[in-house]
Order: sequence, then C-alpha cells, then structure tokens
Amino acid sequence: MVQQLRKQAHAMKIFVSGSLAYDRIMDFPGRFADHILPDKLHVLNVCFNIKSLVEKFGGTAGNIAYSLAVLGESPFIVATSGEDFSRYEQWLIQNSLPTAYIKAIPGIYTAGAYITTDLDDNQITAFNPGAMAFESDLPSFNGSNMVFIGPGNKMDMMNLAQRARLANAPFFFDPGQSLNIWNGDELKEVVSGALCFISNDYELALFLRMTGWEIENLYNAVKVVITTKGSEGASIYIGGDRAVIPAIPVSKVLDPTGAGDAFRAGLLKARAMNLPWITACRMGATVASFSLEHYGTQEHRFSWEEFCERYSSAYGSLAC
Repeated sequence: MVQQLRKQAHAMKIFVSGSLAYDRIMDFPGRFADHILPDKLHVLNVCFNIKSLVEKFGGTAGNIAYSLAVLGESPFIVATSGEDFSRYEQWLIQNSLPTAYIKAIPGIYTAGAYITTDLDDNQITAFNPGAMAFESDLPSFNGSNMVFIGPGNKMDMMNLAQRARLANAPFFFDPGQSLNIWNGDELKEVVSGALCFISNDYELALFLRMTGWEIENLYNAVKVVITTKGSEGASIYIGGDRAVIPAIPVSKVLDPTGAGDAFRAGLLKARAMNLPWITACRMGATVASFSLEHYGTQEHRFSWEEFCERYSSAYGSLAC
C-alpha cells in the first residue's frame, strides 16, 4: 500500500518557493548570553570570535527540495539566483532537481546567509537577499499541484498564494524569517485560504502580535496549524483537535541549521502520499533527525528503508 502511495506522490507536482542561498556557517565556542548585557541592549556592540567557518548550499527552497529529493521526489524550485550560482545549480542537477523555475539575475550575487551558532544551539543570522530582491518567473498551478510558499521575495509569496487560491491548489504558508518585511494586514491577506500555516513557536508569536490576531483567528483562516519547537518536537492543530509530536532524539547534534526545512520536506512527502497529518508530522520529525546529525543543511542522505526503520523505532510501524 505504501509503495503505491509513494508512486502516487511522485506523480504529483510539488512546487517549493523561497530562498536559494549560500550558507556561511560559523561556530562560536561559548554562549551568546554570557556576552550580552541585558541593561545595555540599547547600545549593543558585541563581537563573537568563531572557531570555524564553512560554506554550504542552503536557502529554504533549496533545503526543502534537497530533502524531498532524498525522499524520492523532484519538486520544482521557484526562486531567483545570482551570477555565482553555477556550483549550486550543478548540485541541484546532480540531485535530479529541476531548475526550470529558477530565474537568473545578471550582475547580482545569490543570496547569502551568515549563521553563527553557540554551544546552546542558539543562532544569530545575518542575511543578504542578493538576487532574492528580484521577483521570480512564477508557474501556473492546477488543483492537483501542491504549493509550498516559504520565506523569500515578498511579492512572489503574495502572488503565489493568489495563484494557488485561484487554481484551488492546496498551499502551505511559512513566513519564517521574512516576517520583518511584512505588515499585519499583508499577513492576514496572504495566509487566507492556506491549507497549512507552519512556523516555529517564536515566529508564531511574532505573527500573532503583528496581525493583532488571537490564535483562534489563525485557526479560522487556515485548515491546519503546525508549530515546530526544536528539541521539544512539534504541535499540530486541525479541526479543533491539538496533538504533540515528540522529536526523535539523536546521539549527537552536529548542526541544527536546516532541521526545520528537513521537517517540512517530510511533511510535504507524507501529504503528497495522502497520509494523515499526524503521520506527516512524524515523517517530518524523522527527516529532521537525519539533518541534525550532519554539518550543513544538504549533507544528510538515507535510504527509504533506513527512513522507515528510524520512523518505526520512534513512533511505531510505518508499513513500507
């Protein structure tokens, strides 16, 4: 049965929008909290001496698409790239990911994220949008497509949501780290009619503050609300019911960067297979656990059998 559902999922067109970026990942061998004085936040001036720096392929759209490729999918990435994108493009092609909807912007660099992680896995990120400041060439949808709208160019996000609504294509809305470029009314408009609103708990609180909504208003605007909570797992609200999905503990967390994107890939794979939402969140947590064990957001690999074994060990049998 699951084999049949996997074939069915592979036949569905999945579109993933958001950023493509080069991640410059740095480790700080201390704790940010030890170097930030709460009574001096209005004149904050700190320097963190890092112990390492590596460059990895990243960005929300790229990360989600990569994990979907590991799961056997070939989603369409809707994004922009810069003149330095050739290495990343070859990586996508190597992983059987189509690039038809990645728009090249001449004379501009691909977006870049500069991520510093401390000993408590807290992160400080600086992000240069680069080519992401330009709008993409957007595809048309139909009701059999699945659309994931991740943090990226704001006009792209708004237009993709509108196209999905007009086509009756189910869409996921994930504001992520783009929240600082929105106002409350815009957020209310873009999320309307979404199949699923997904964010971490901090982003959810910020979204509610910006819109002036209570959580019940969000429940009325979308069908499903999923909130990721790091090592505490995730929560899901659907049809008046709430559930908690525990995270899968791993022996050693090498890098939390991209675990949320890996979760989203597992979620999308499961929904493309028409599996229940609880199962989908568990599949998301399973993919995230593989990501945590590797340094970088597109370094993990696993077979479907390895995936099923880890899922079943944590949550009970997943008939594979």
